[in-house]
Amino acid sequence: MTMNFQKILIPAAGVALIVLAYLSYGWPGVVVVVSVLVMWMLLHFTRMMQVLKRATGRPIGYVDSAVMLNAKLKPKASLLHVVAMTRALGELRSPKGTQPEVFRWTDGSKSYVDCTFVSGKLAGHSLTRPTDNNIDSDDSSGSPENSAPAP
Repeated sequence: MTMNFQKILIPAAGVALIVLAYLSYGWPGVVVVVSVLVMWMLLHFTRMMQVLKRATGRPIGYVDSAVMLNAKLKPKASLLHVVAMTRALGELRSPKGTQPEVFRWTDGSKSYVDCTFVSGKLAGHSLTRPTDNNIDSDDSSGSPENSAPAP
């Protein structure tokens, strides 16, 4: 089982900053550090709410272009960052509450990107494009309406 050190290191760094501020500047230093930490948390919360607000107007699992999403994805991107890029929540493809989590975003041409997240970070992704087996021979009959003029 992989341990997520950010869950331990970030609060420990906050406590260490508070202790260092108290030792260096007393209570005024603690007030300044706590104010900065609260501001940082509020900025993070505001960004998260803005991303989720933009995602409410879109269908779950929809993206404008799956090919462009595939090109923009970077390893270890957070789920929040991917939701911000797509402006839509992903369609959950794995059982709820299990790791890794697999989300799918599909575009209008039925191409889709499956993204695998481990502990909220992008571990892998794959693009799948539909095959073109639906070509009708009736559409290419050679009639003047369906063919381009010869040069």
